[in-house]
Amino acid sequence: MERFILRLSAADQPGIIHAVSGGIAAAGGNILESAQFADDGSGLFSVRIEFETASSREHAREGILSRVSIFDPLVQLRSVQDHRRMLVMVSQLDHCLDDLLYRYRRGELPVEIPVVVSNHELLRERVEREGIPFAYIPVTSETKQEAETQLTELAQQHRVDFIVLARYMQILSDGFCAQYSGRIINIHHSFLPSFKGAKPYHQAHRRGVKLIGATAHYVTADLDEGPIIEQDVARVNHRQSADELVVLGRDVERSVLARAVRLHAEDRVFLTGQHTVVLV
Repeated sequence: MERFILRLSAADQPGIIHAVSGGIAAAGGNILESAQFADDGSGLFSVRIEFETASSREHAREGILSRVSIFDPLVQLRSVQDHRRMLVMVSQLDHCLDDLLYRYRRGELPVEIPVVVSNHELLRERVEREGIPFAYIPVTSETKQEAETQLTELAQQHRVDFIVLARYMQILSDGFCAQYSGRIINIHHSFLPSFKGAKPYHQAHRRGVKLIGATAHYVTADLDEGPIIEQDVARVNHRQSADELVVLGRDVERSVLARAVRLHAEDRVFLTGQHTVVLV
């Protein structure tokens, strides 16, 4: 028996679930997990189903499509064993990269990491110690386009499914963001919207904030305004120094990014424009 993940999106209308479950049953499948959502705003119906069957992927897909095609849906069917391939990008801050590498080594993330890319050499040894190739692609204002061409070629070479910016401190071009729309995940400090620029945690400390947090989102041409995948906060008070806020904030960033990676890698995030539906 092989386990599959089915994702389906279509205009909301009666009979979709009946058709999907009928298609799975026709393929000899047994449903193990199911979640669905009908979005009143967009009129879009989304469903994610995990099922197991002794049938091949092709036979299962054919059985499902034969019943749901009348709804003109978008359908994805993937074996759970076919892990998404994740390219990680990092600059010099290492806390998010270290966390991802640890979880990857422990088998806690259902991904493959074929390569890590950085605009600095600082973390090469740490990455290669994990048996993962490290690619150094320096970026300046004059070489930005050339660097993104190298990055695109590298992603194609390694058959990358999605990209994670683990505190990568370069802004990607509009064209690159469009090329990988819905497939680039970024982590940044959240609940600090007025504290832009350098040392946001220190600015927050001076203002006496009571919450700090982080947001994982899809990257778009609008900086730090893409569809949100995951968020979390930590409560702080006046007794904590700015340096203590940095430590606490990085803890939140690590956990939020890891959860976002897992949600995306498990095909749980559905995009509708700037809105996300996360089926868990």
